[in-house]
Amino acid sequence: MSPATPDPLSGGAALELLVHGVGGATAADMLDDPRTVRVTGDHTAAVHRRRDDVDAEDHPERYADRPVPEAYCWSNLTSGNGTRALWLLLLPFMVANLAHWMRPPTEGRAGLVRLYGVLVRLVALTLTVLLTAAACEVALDLTAWQCAGSGPCAGQRSWLGFLSAERAGWWSQPGRRLVLAALVPTALVGLLWYLSNRTWSAYEAQRPPTGDETDPAAPGTEAAGTEGTGTATTDTTDTEAADSGAPTELRPALGRPGFWYGRRLVARLRAAHTAAGFLTVAAALAGAAAGHDQRAAGGSAREVIGWAVQGGIGVLAAVVVGVVCRRGRSEHRLDLRLERALVSWLPATALLLLVLTAVHTGWARPGWHSSGTLPGNTVFGLLTLAQGGLVVALGVVALLLHRPRRHPRTVLYGLGGPAVAMLACALGGVMSGGVAQRVADWLDGPGTPGAGDGLITGPPVLLSWQASVIPVLLLLLLVPSALLVARTVLAARALRPVVDADYGTEDPDRLRTDQIAASRARAGLTDAAPVLVGVLSGATLLLGAASVAGAWASDNVPGRAFDGAHPAIASAATAAQALGSWMIGFGFLLFVTWGRRAYKDASARRTIGILWDVGTFWPRAAHPFAPPCYAERAVPDLTWRMSSWTRQTGGRLVISGHSQGSVLAAAAVWQLPPATRGRVALLTYGSPLERLYGRWFPAYFGPASLRDLHRTVHCWSNLYRSTDPIGGPVRVPAEGDRPAVDRPELLDPVAYGRTRRHPLPEPILGHSDYQADPAFAETRSALLDRLPPALPRQRDAEPPLLASRTDAAPAQGSSGRSSG
Repeated sequence: MSPATPDPLSGGAALELLVHGVGGATAADMLDDPRTVRVTGDHTAAVHRRRDDVDAEDHPERYADRPVPEAYCWSNLTSGNGTRALWLLLLPFMVANLAHWMRPPTEGRAGLVRLYGVLVRLVALTLTVLLTAAACEVALDLTAWQCAGSGPCAGQRSWLGFLSAERAGWWSQPGRRLVLAALVPTALVGLLWYLSNRTWSAYEAQRPPTGDETDPAAPGTEAAGTEGTGTATTDTTDTEAADSGAPTELRPALGRPGFWYGRRLVARLRAAHTAAGFLTVAAALAGAAAGHDQRAAGGSAREVIGWAVQGGIGVLAAVVVGVVCRRGRSEHRLDLRLERALVSWLPATALLLLVLTAVHTGWARPGWHSSGTLPGNTVFGLLTLAQGGLVVALGVVALLLHRPRRHPRTVLYGLGGPAVAMLACALGGVMSGGVAQRVADWLDGPGTPGAGDGLITGPPVLLSWQASVIPVLLLLLLVPSALLVARTVLAARALRPVVDADYGTEDPDRLRTDQIAASRARAGLTDAAPVLVGVLSGATLLLGAASVAGAWASDNVPGRAFDGAHPAIASAATAAQALGSWMIGFGFLLFVTWGRRAYKDASARRTIGILWDVGTFWPRAAHPFAPPCYAERAVPDLTWRMSSWTRQTGGRLVISGHSQGSVLAAAAVWQLPPATRGRVALLTYGSPLERLYGRWFPAYFGPASLRDLHRTVHCWSNLYRSTDPIGGPVRVPAEGDRPAVDRPELLDPVAYGRTRRHPLPEPILGHSDYQADPAFAETRSALLDRLPPALPRQRDAEPPLLASRTDAAPAQGSSGRSSG
């Protein structure tokens, strides 16, 4: 759609850099021209221009009366073929990483901030151990220990025949069966290491512009919500800068040179988590062998070696915990150092210890027979208690951080991070328990896992209790969900006169008014998300504690624990166990199916994509196995592009970001040197900067940070609609000669009924197609007119890169000029 108003007439060469939102958009749609050229970048993320504008730098006289439009397409960073749906299996890790960035803003409380980061990283470490323990449960316990040790179970599955205890073969001894099965969780840990290393190289190894590297940055050596101490406007002096006597510049967290380059921390955490995974497998093997050796005659060399192996596992586990707790991110400058010895020897030592443990476990032990469950299954209960304790401690720290600087827009009174950390633990438990329950049900034949009426004993009792509380949790969620639905209906009715007044219609159409009012009311549901998250997290914490208590008190599955109770109670417990087991498995399959559809279907991606893209926007500061951070590629791309334009042409620039693109645009502007920011205008529309990021990530996008961005950029305007469920006002007021950032709320639809200018009914656009509103072109023109005139051109010694590229633009995701 063509702009509704003419392009601005002003001040020399100008660039309009367009950044699309979540769903992606083609360069042709963004530039309103089918003839586009990729001028820089690759198939993953690139800048495109109209073919006629490729040589704009060499002919600035052609653009004295209009800006040069460019489109930055980054959709392939977060979408692609259906195999990327497997990344959804890493969702608990991503959610734990989100909790790291949700800490409340604070001033001068470095100890609490450091403790907050340490607690989140420990929660993330327990998730790695939980995932590995779940793989051990399936491969070692259910398959190699129970099913292969049971004649009827192994007899029904030919692929387990060579492991069957009844055949008395070389592999039939329990220790050797366990060693062979341990290859599965070991390979899983190795795969996670490989994916983390590979995706870091592909996505996050892009260095930011280095021209501003030497500027000292604010807050401590371990900042940005990990170990930093300040907010966007007030920080303590950086340790190394203070030691050198250099002057310091107070900078917001997102403006620090090393914020989007966390190579050192990711490498350190990757080594620690990989070692933790290998040690978990080693502990499962060592625990099984030790249980037999302790029952046998003592004093043998085998038992001594077993104690030595277990001691080595304990010592190395303490080292892993120490590495995770040691320090967080270093963002005051580009930290190019890499602790190669630690990164190499820690996982290698853990793997060597695992091999030694496997040799010890595979040692011939006459008379060793497998029965019941594998020793060491209490690890699931200990992990659940540890996660609950860490989350409670995290909540206490968050409250202490939030108390001095309370803000009504901050979600859950500063408890957003702990609540999300609790959800990460719950997701990890559901996914690991779901796999174990379904595999046990498959191996058990017609029996019920854990009920004692099947071929195998079944998974640990705690997993059955955790599955049983899922129906209870869903019932509890029905209450707030019903209240939200009722509130939305009432809000839609209350909005009817407001809609009629906004459009000033004398003869309102009740159906049309109801449609607009309902759209506005549904868009408001986004603001109720904190309530649901709080209820879900609180209920999960309490029900998790109840499941641990029930499992340890009864040492039996819920269906058997209530034998002898009132028939209604016993029936409810049995039904909850069966229903929860099926729901947990069905939910896991549905989860993966939806994820695959979201990557292949553009409309589905727009629906759930915002949540995924919020999670992968943040660097991997807590969990190294989380999905890769696309912003560590996109933000340097945009920063480089803006810096190169202003340096090469001396011209003006307006960066225009929609939806998640507005967050990338703001982050890139923060990274610019002050002189460059003074020549940049920011236009955001459908932006979640305050509504989502400001409320959930107040230390980075809170009111102080957004006001600071308003002061540092030359000018900024924000467009929003009340029908938009994602975007909203940024709530930055006027300051001095700077007007308020938010423009008047846009009407959606632009026309109530049929008019001469709009003879056909106009759609309710919600989050999409902001360019269709006349206010978009008017606002862009006003921003360009406010920018200072272009400076004299500064030609580089080498030919400009943009003029050298003539290859055609590849497809960039879904169609649609403006996407969400």
